[in-house]
Amino acid sequence: MTSRVRAWLTGLRPRLVASFAVIMIIGATAAAGASYVSARNAILGGFQDQTMLNLRDQIAAYLPTVTLPPTQATLDAFGTALKSSNAVVVYHGMRSGAGIDPRSVPADLRRAVSTSTRIQFQRVDDLGYPQFFVGIPVQTGTSGQLSGLEVYTMATLTQQQASIDALSTTAWQTSALALPFAVVLALLAARQVLRPVRALNKAAGELGQGKLDVRLRVTGSDELARLVTTFNNTAAELERTVGTLRTMEADARRFVADVSHELRTPLAAMNAVTDVLDEDAEQLPPDTAVAARLVSAETRRLTRLVQDLIEISRFDAGRAELRREELDVAAAVTDSLAARGWAPGTDVVADLPAGVTARLDRRRLDIVVANLVGNALRHGAPPVEVALRAERGDVVLTVADHGPGIPEAMLSQVFDRFTKADTARARSEGSGLGLSIARENARLHGGDIVAANTGSGARFELRLPREAW
Repeated sequence: MTSRVRAWLTGLRPRLVASFAVIMIIGATAAAGASYVSARNAILGGFQDQTMLNLRDQIAAYLPTVTLPPTQATLDAFGTALKSSNAVVVYHGMRSGAGIDPRSVPADLRRAVSTSTRIQFQRVDDLGYPQFFVGIPVQTGTSGQLSGLEVYTMATLTQQQASIDALSTTAWQTSALALPFAVVLALLAARQVLRPVRALNKAAGELGQGKLDVRLRVTGSDELARLVTTFNNTAAELERTVGTLRTMEADARRFVADVSHELRTPLAAMNAVTDVLDEDAEQLPPDTAVAARLVSAETRRLTRLVQDLIEISRFDAGRAELRREELDVAAAVTDSLAARGWAPGTDVVADLPAGVTARLDRRRLDIVVANLVGNALRHGAPPVEVALRAERGDVVLTVADHGPGIPEAMLSQVFDRFTKADTARARSEGSGLGLSIARENARLHGGDIVAANTGSGARFELRLPREAW
C-alpha cells in the first residue's frame, strides 16, 4: 500500500494539480495583496489628507488676526480657534493652553517642521495604538516668511486600523477560499492533459504485449496530437518490421525442418554403408582404413546434428509432446547413464537415492541427462557429480564437473542455440544445440535448467515438477 501511495504521489497528476494550485493560489494571493495595499493606502491617505487640509484651512482663516510676537492670550485664542482638542500652537518656548503636550510630538517631526516651510506628518504606533501627527510651520505675509509659530495636532487611527484589519482578514479569507476552487480547476485541467497520456500508456502496454495492431485516434493539432501520430506511425512500422521478421523466421525454420527431414533418408543409407566399412576396416589397406573411419565418424556426427535440428524444429513448430508416466527418477537416470557407458566410477559419481518418483516423459528425461552429463564430460574435468533430491513438489537433478567452468561472458548465453563456450574450437563433436534442447525439454515439463560456476567447475541444476501442471 505504501508503494502504491508513493507511486501515486510521484505521478504526473499530483504534480500537475500542485502546479496549477500553486499558480492559482499565488495569483489569488497577489491579487488580494494588491487590493489590500491599494485600499489601505486609500484609507490612510484620505484620512491624512483631510486632516492636514482642515488644519491648514483653519490656520489660514485665523492667521490674519494674530499679532506678532504673540502673547499667551493670543496663543490660547489661536489654539481654541483650531477647533481640535488635540491641536497646540507653539511659539519658541511658549504654547497654547489647550491641545497635546508638544513633548509627545516625535522629535523627528519637530525638527523637520522647524527647518521647513511645508506641512510635515508622521505615523507612529504607541503600544498598539496607531497615531497620526501633523506639524505646520506658520508663514506670514506674501513672502512666505516663517513667523516662528508652529501648529501640531494628533489624530488616532484606531478606526482606520480596524477597517484595514477587516480588509486584511477578508483578503486572506478570499485567498483561502480560492484553494478548493484552484484544486478543482487543477484536477479538471490535469484530467484533460492526462487523458491522452493514459491512452498512450495503455496502448504502449498493449504494444509491449504483442498487440502490434493497436492504434490511437488523433484529435486536435497540439503537441499531444503529434505525439499520438508519432506513436501510430511507430506502431505501424514496428508491425511491418516484426511481420517481416516473423515471416523470415518461419521460412528459415521451415527450411531447416525440410532439409533435416530430407537428409534423413540418405543419412540412413550412409550409416548402413559406414557400419559395413567399420566392420571391414581391419581388412582394408591402412590409408583406406583411416579414410573409412573418418567418413564413418563424420557421418555419425552429421546424423546427430540432423537429429538435433529435427528436435529443435519440433519445438519451434509447437509439435513437441509429452508422454508422461510414473517414473522412479533414480532408476531412469541410472539407465540413461548405463546406456552410454557412463557407469558410476572414476569419471562419474552418482548420488541417486531411491524412492524419488515423478510423472515425466522417460525419453525426454533421457535426452536431458545425456546432454548435461555429456557436456560435463566433454568440456569439464572428472569427476562429474550427478545428484538427485526431492524438494517440495519438485525433483532436482544437479550435474557438476571439476573443469575450468563457464566463462562469465558466456554464462547468460550458454543455453542459446549454436553457442559454444570455447569459441576457438569452431569444430567439435557438439552441435551447439545440446543444452538448448535440454532446456526446451525441461520447460516442456514445466521446469527449467540453471547454469552457474561453483569456483571449481560448472554446475547445472535441472528442476522438474513431480506432478503435471
